[in-house]
This record gives sequence, structure tokens and C-alpha cells, in this order.
Amino acid sequence: MSMLAQDNIEAIITTGSGRFYVESNDLEKAAHSLRRVFGIASLSRAAVCGSSMEEICSTAAEYSIGKISKGQRFRVSARREGTHGYSSMEVAKEAGSAIFLANEDLKVDLHTPEVTFFIEVRNNKAYIFSEYLQCYAGLPLGSQGKVIAEVNNERGLLSAWLMMKRGCKAIVYGEYDTALLKRYDTSFKKLSEEEANAVKALGFVSGASVSEVESVDVSGNLPVYFPTVGMTDEEVRQKLSEIF
Repeated sequence: MSMLAQDNIEAIITTGSGRFYVESNDLEKAAHSLRRVFGIASLSRAAVCGSSMEEICSTAAEYSIGKISKGQRFRVSARREGTHGYSSMEVAKEAGSAIFLANEDLKVDLHTPEVTFFIEVRNNKAYIFSEYLQCYAGLPLGSQGKVIAEVNNERGLLSAWLMMKRGCKAIVYGEYDTALLKRYDTSFKKLSEEEANAVKALGFVSGASVSEVESVDVSGNLPVYFPTVGMTDEEVRQKLSEIF
């Protein structure tokens, strides 16, 4: 919720059956914001309707228009949770027929489709979508304690981010621009070296390369982590460019 609030996105969040449901007037912005929340593996923007077969078919047909082109191969993948008067196979069959009739010259292909429509029926609601947006997964930020990270270059920046992805709250100091980290931690604040070292942490994060490891002071009481030690400079830059 704090990530959405930081991005000035109004939303209602509910939970159930291993899912988080987010309602927002701007799904594009909400999806972009949520993809930066560590612990989320994927998300989908879905059309929502009631769980009757009639509603599912009409919503699936409407949803499909514009998402599939003439002549493309498609299939419907359906699953259910709860008690209903139909099977998952029947949902796929009936919704598939509705999609076929709502579009022009489609081909059903259960094995090598170009477009897959997913339908999840959960109790009295159905969710229809056609994509899984991959997120960073990892562990919820802060769930694995705090680490102190020195960020003076690209390696230090990526090292801190990788530890954040692993669930650590990064207590950061250093001269390099840390705006990237702020985007993934709504309470992020860069500290002075003295302030950072005064924080009770579980480890120290270094962005040292293989050739620099021997020069890192490991004589303190904290274990030292080197998340990018096996990466070349080009790999570090490439990874940073891929972070959205």
C-alpha cells in the first residue's frame, strides 16, 4: 500500500485465497508501481465479473476484443475455487466459444496458441486476463533484517538493491546517487557513514569486484556480503539497465 501511496495512486486492496486484489482507476500506473514491490512474483490486469456462466462468457467475449487478431490461434485456460454448477473444463469450453464468436476468423489451438485467455473463478467472482506481468519476486522488504551498504559506484548500488530483493532493509551511506533505491523502499533515507554504522544490522554489503575483495576490511563484527563479486562491470551495468 505504501508503494501505491508514494506514487499517488488511489487503490483498494483486499486479500483472499493466496491472492492480493487491487482495485484502481488507473491499472497501468498501479501495475507499474506494484511491480517494484519485492515479494510479488507476477501480477495480471483482469476484467472482473460474477461467477455465473452467462456473465463469464459475456465478459470474456468483450474482454477478448482488441486483444486477439484475425486468424490467430488461441485457447482458454480455466480453473475454479469454491462450489459451482460447472467444471473448469466447461468454463474453458463455453468461454472459448464466446470468444470465438465475438471475433473474426480465429483458430482454437490447445497446444501452441498465440494468445491464451486465463479465467479464474473464485467463489462468487471470476477474473479474466491474458497476461502475467513478471515482477522481481524475492522476499518482502525488511523481512530478513537490516544490512549496512556502502554505495559509492554502480556496483555498490546494485549490491544494495540485490540485498533489498532478498528481503533486507538497506541502511545506505556513500557518495553515489541512490534515487533507484528510493523507488523500491518508500522509507529509504541515505545516512552518513557514522549514522549508518550506529544502526544494529546483521551484515555489511560491499560492491567490491573480484580484484577488490582483498582490500575490503572484514575485521569487524559483521559478516560481509558481496552480491556482485561474480559480475563483470558490463554485467553490472546491464542489470541496472533492466531494473524498472
